[in-house]
Amino acid sequence: MDFTLDLTNITIETDRLILRAFTESDLNDFYAYASIPGVGEMAGWPHHTSIETSKSILQMFLANKDVFAIFHKADNKVIGSLGLHNAWINREEEYKHLKSKNIGYVLSKDYWGRGLVPEAVKAVMKYGFDELGIEAFSIEHFVENMQSRRVIEKCGFKFVKEGRYHAKLLDKYFDELRYVFVK
Repeated sequence: MDFTLDLTNITIETDRLILRAFTESDLNDFYAYASIPGVGEMAGWPHHTSIETSKSILQMFLANKDVFAIFHKADNKVIGSLGLHNAWINREEEYKHLKSKNIGYVLSKDYWGRGLVPEAVKAVMKYGFDELGIEAFSIEHFVENMQSRRVIEKCGFKFVKEGRYHAKLLDKYFDELRYVFVK
């Protein structure tokens, strides 16, 4: 069961990260990682080719209030995003009665392979279960995205089924694997 969520006043801290709402002052950091080829494409959107594109999407994040900025403490900058969106499991008979959100994330290529996304995902899940009353999280990855697969496995998600995703901005279909974590 979907519900409205406002992340604006939520801050979650881990050993290396601060997860918080985006601000307009994050624009340059956002553009720095979103403009690198291969980063957005792993999540179904084209890398940003102008700062104006990043500004427009940042405005959407601010309006929707459902995406955390992933702020790296040591480097004092935003290095990615983690969103809590309408869950695909809301359409599944077995799960549709559960209060749920879907997790999506993107991380700067410079920070891949350091365990930062599992750190962020686990922290958000704990907060969601303990503070927001979320009962289940769903998540998915494109079949060829092995980095996301490892994140999902590290976070304890259970594989549910295969699916197909149409990335409108890339005008491309992706086979994906879908997972669930129920409290």
